[in-house]
Amino acid sequence: MNKNNYLAAFVLSAACISISFPAIAQSSLNNEDELVLQVTAPRLVRDLYETPAAVSVINAPDIREGQQRLQLDESLNTVPGLFFQNRYNFAQNLRLSTRGFGARAPFGIRGIRIQVDGIPYTLPDGQSQIDAIDLDSAQRIEVIRGPASVQYGNAAGGVIDISTALGDELPEGGRLRLDGGSDDYRKAAIQGNGVDGDTSGIATLSWLTVDGHREQSEAEKALFNARVARDLDSGRRVTATFNALHNPKSEDPGGLTLAQAEEDPGQATALAKRLDSSQTVNQQTMGVRWEDSAVLPGQLTLDTFYTHRDFAQQLPFPGSSRVAYDRHFYGISSEYQQESAVAGLPLVWVTGIDVHHQSDDRRRYSVAIDGDITGQTQAENQSATNVAVFGQGDLAISDALNLSLGVRFDRLRLAIDDDWLQDGEDDSGNRTFREYSGVAGISYKLAPRHQVYATIGTAFESPTFTEFANPSGGGFNPELEPQQALNRELGMRGMLGAGLSYDMALFSIRVEDEILPFNVGDQTFYENAGETRRNGFELGLAWELSYAWRVTSALTLADYELRDFVDEQGNDASGNAIPGLPEQLWVSELEWRGSAGRFAALEWQYVGEFYAENSNQTLVSDYWLVGLRAGDSVRMADQTLNLYAGIRNLLDQEYFSNVRINANANRPVEDRVYFEPGPGRTFYAGLEWVF
Repeated sequence: MNKNNYLAAFVLSAACISISFPAIAQSSLNNEDELVLQVTAPRLVRDLYETPAAVSVINAPDIREGQQRLQLDESLNTVPGLFFQNRYNFAQNLRLSTRGFGARAPFGIRGIRIQVDGIPYTLPDGQSQIDAIDLDSAQRIEVIRGPASVQYGNAAGGVIDISTALGDELPEGGRLRLDGGSDDYRKAAIQGNGVDGDTSGIATLSWLTVDGHREQSEAEKALFNARVARDLDSGRRVTATFNALHNPKSEDPGGLTLAQAEEDPGQATALAKRLDSSQTVNQQTMGVRWEDSAVLPGQLTLDTFYTHRDFAQQLPFPGSSRVAYDRHFYGISSEYQQESAVAGLPLVWVTGIDVHHQSDDRRRYSVAIDGDITGQTQAENQSATNVAVFGQGDLAISDALNLSLGVRFDRLRLAIDDDWLQDGEDDSGNRTFREYSGVAGISYKLAPRHQVYATIGTAFESPTFTEFANPSGGGFNPELEPQQALNRELGMRGMLGAGLSYDMALFSIRVEDEILPFNVGDQTFYENAGETRRNGFELGLAWELSYAWRVTSALTLADYELRDFVDEQGNDASGNAIPGLPEQLWVSELEWRGSAGRFAALEWQYVGEFYAENSNQTLVSDYWLVGLRAGDSVRMADQTLNLYAGIRNLLDQEYFSNVRINANANRPVEDRVYFEPGPGRTFYAGLEWVF
């Protein structure tokens, strides 16, 4: 994108006077001076306008209305700073990055903390799986758009905190929803909830099938999510959550070379079809939350959870390419928040302890080119234990000025017990990291509904088990260390009149010992590669033009740069752009809302160009996507029938929905399988019966 277009996008976005924080505009006021919207993701519960951090809030209407509810990007597209890839390959899962964190992930999510109803979906080693998130149950999503290690420790370059509905948060009754669309997309969901005295409950069951827009991309998935809450007495509540995922098939069509993608974007690789590359997952999660404001002067919250995941996958190439594991992940988190005073000044503080443990029994098998399993190549137990203690406090110097301090200590132990000794090597070993994180911030209310803040903080991200592979053979790579980040941020948010909210942030992040991949033959390893510099500007606005019209938009302008880094060919890559990160992102939506539930929304998205590898040899073109959705409601006594439909990629734009960063670095550039083409114009429609 040239400088003139760059400026044009900025001016056009500013002219729209809109950007993401729809939750602000929709929040009610007790009076002109009091904003009731609170945020909980930073763990210290407080009003948004007293929070010295870039935090976005998405509420239920923006999650549900006319959406397929397949992936998080549908709900979070209008949050500035977030970049999504890989929405359509269910075997590789959604990829997400914010401010450069998460960009190195070849699939799935790294470096960003995910949690649902207080239950972590991010493992102690930093990996996250989000295939069990039930968006049909989601009631609220909070996003911290920057490092948050003080709150959550390892791999918290950003935070997505999802809350699903409780039985007493919705009108009693049920919902039945049926969807259909292009590529044989079918989805059914049923939900019921009710209240009986002090007990409330809600349960949601959904089933999805889709053939996909490419060969070898069929997927089937069932989700069940249930919550039961009971008020024991004044100030005490216990809530149990159960979530189950049954994913019998998610096929993987593989990445294509540029020539293959241009010749036939719908094709799968020959090996993916021959080997039937796909994955199977079964997962069950149980969580219990205890909330108590009676036993102590403040508020005590205890969360305990257990997750079991059974996973098997055939990768789209022969060799040691069939993997399986049986995972047990459990732990407990505690938080205690209280209001006190220091030197006569109000102090709100929180302290807590997190103890989480992960245990993976992993196997790997060798597969011939005809798909036959020729032998086992790996059997080991990978275990990770994280123990942490943290504390945060906000000191009110005046009614307008708040000072915030926080500190956290993490002890993270990663260990491998090698049970496969037939190869003559014992790859057992362990690494222990002791990390301190700190943050300091200042928040000033220029007016009751206008805030400016500044913050500086540190964060760390350890290598995952996959990234710890030793290129010299055997055990952990002794040279690999956690990457360390220093985050500086200046932000401003507010409301103008009754209908316009704004949120802007300037950030500058320096990361030392950045973890980046390199190849030895066909195998990928990781190293601490110098440092990176990440500077950017995020702007979010939401404008209620009238009762009927609303426009929202999210603009991100950033510069991501490698420093002191040697690329995969051994060349000095200092000054190159970090691969996989567009430096311009702009998403906007114009929504019309009529009477009796009638609505229509037009969304447009611009993704700037970026590079596919550290050496910056392959430039991935920018693209625009346009989408449209609309719906209506028919009321029948105490029941409602909601009808809706949508078109994605309205202009039938050719683009890549995913780029496999740094793939096949040992091959010539033209033979690297970076590209996964996105679908052309697709349609979906559905109905929802509310009874």
